[in-house]
Amino acid sequence: MAISEPASDQRRAFDLDLARRLARLLDAASARHARASLLLVVVSLLAFLPGFFQLSPIDRDEARFSQATKQMLESGNYVDIRFHVQARHKKPVGIYWLQAAAVTAGEAVIGPSARTSIWLYRVPSLLGAIGSVLLTYWIALAFVTRRGALFAGLLMAGCVLLGVEARLAKTDAVLLFTILASFGALARAYMRPAAERAGDIRLAAIFWTGLAAGILVKGPMAPLFVGLAVAALALVERSGSFLKPLKPLLGLLWCLLLVLPWFVAIYYVTNGAFYQHAVGVDMLGKVTEGQEGHWGPPGTYFLAVWGTFWPSVVLAAMAAPFAYRARRDGKVRFLLCWLVPSWLAFEIAATKLPHYVLPLYPALAILVALAVERGMLAKAGSRLAGLVWLWPVMAIVLALGLGVAFVYLGGGFVTGLMAAPLLLAAIALLWMAARAFPRAGAEGAFLTAICGALLLYLAAYQLLLPQMRALWISERLAAVVAAEGCPPGNVASFPYQEPSLVFLVGTDINYVLPHEAVTLLKKGGCALAFIDERFTPAFQKHAEAQALKYHAVATLEGFTYNGGRPVAITVFRSDEAAP
Repeated sequence: MAISEPASDQRRAFDLDLARRLARLLDAASARHARASLLLVVVSLLAFLPGFFQLSPIDRDEARFSQATKQMLESGNYVDIRFHVQARHKKPVGIYWLQAAAVTAGEAVIGPSARTSIWLYRVPSLLGAIGSVLLTYWIALAFVTRRGALFAGLLMAGCVLLGVEARLAKTDAVLLFTILASFGALARAYMRPAAERAGDIRLAAIFWTGLAAGILVKGPMAPLFVGLAVAALALVERSGSFLKPLKPLLGLLWCLLLVLPWFVAIYYVTNGAFYQHAVGVDMLGKVTEGQEGHWGPPGTYFLAVWGTFWPSVVLAAMAAPFAYRARRDGKVRFLLCWLVPSWLAFEIAATKLPHYVLPLYPALAILVALAVERGMLAKAGSRLAGLVWLWPVMAIVLALGLGVAFVYLGGGFVTGLMAAPLLLAAIALLWMAARAFPRAGAEGAFLTAICGALLLYLAAYQLLLPQMRALWISERLAAVVAAEGCPPGNVASFPYQEPSLVFLVGTDINYVLPHEAVTLLKKGGCALAFIDERFTPAFQKHAEAQALKYHAVATLEGFTYNGGRPVAITVFRSDEAAP
């Protein structure tokens, strides 16, 4: 015991010293806005860039958005939205325009390959995520000191869900950016003393432009989040005078001026079909029934947040008693009105997807920063200190899960060896963070934890996931098409018909039944059919009936993460003479 205790004391001293050194980094970085912003950008890039270029297109939403943007570029029609052979009347046009701009810029640099380079379609999401971290910092400045605001930004930069959305070419990271712009203006308007609530054209422009941009990105979602917060604030204040600086009448006209041109154009282009599907089917369906198998009971988001807002959720849970006790404080009231009504609304709605509540996470981050700055987290920590062990526990669970998946899904041995030290270092840092918390406090412990989280993200996104070849079926099929040299219009697939295959092979790929695939191959020339092993007998029966000459090129085994089952797909090539 005499030998082990000094060693244990040395380890605790090292943990404490590391946490305190990292906490001092906050002091240095928060001396100036430029330093604070630079640190947030650097941490965001460290959190978001691993895997950004390496990960194959993710089914289904990312691939649908990207393919619809690609078809915009191919057709030159920037009003209507189409995916493959179907109209895609679900979301407004904002994200497609942003992705098209990024790809067009990429084409000027790398040429035609830009259109099938998924990372270019992800650029708006990456910029939206980084911008959201910076806007969290800007909003927090209305509630806490610069040091506290920097801490709030770091809480957002390190969270799992924002990192996921930064890597996906879809709406949610950009939507978060637009919503936070409006909330930043709303917070500053609300915090003004009643006597100083005159119109402010700068705040009004930020608020209403952010709202308009959010509408163009995801329809009613931005007004929903902002509107519920405004309604809650007006209810508790028994007044809407805090809106005066935002110039509601003039601002509403400006918002309509920005959004109406496209909404009018899409009405005439689709003869009203966009609204019938986007509102009548997509939006109302998500409220009343669980669309696409995404139903969940009330309480789903409360359970999910422990993973999606990790590692920051640990401190958010510790800040909950402070938020309740200080609920009549003006700053806390604003944050609760931002957080609670929308959270309850989404818990009630039938369709549950983790990213729906992402715009509420900055409110949690700022509440944590406020609790830390007022010294209230330490008081809660005495009772809730055990929660910090969720940092290493979650890391261990993730590391084990990634390791099992890596082996099962065909990862390479060398890659596994490279990832193992990173995973072990991540677990060690998160363990040290938990152990340092009682003496180092929330800031130093969390900064240690985020260092561990960054290593975990590096191992997962950069090394392990891209090498799980069984997951990336579309990428492997597209490689066969490229090797065989067949045009997309001469390729058929059944029943594997994921959006990523359209994106990687080409818009003209044919999603057909087995007998139609046989008919395509019968035309001759360079023609391919991707047929799942379950339907190979049917394909062969039709091929025999039509006297088709063909041969098997390859059989690819994989795992469909949407269907959750292993598959084996055989690639058949026509031996018929070209017409």
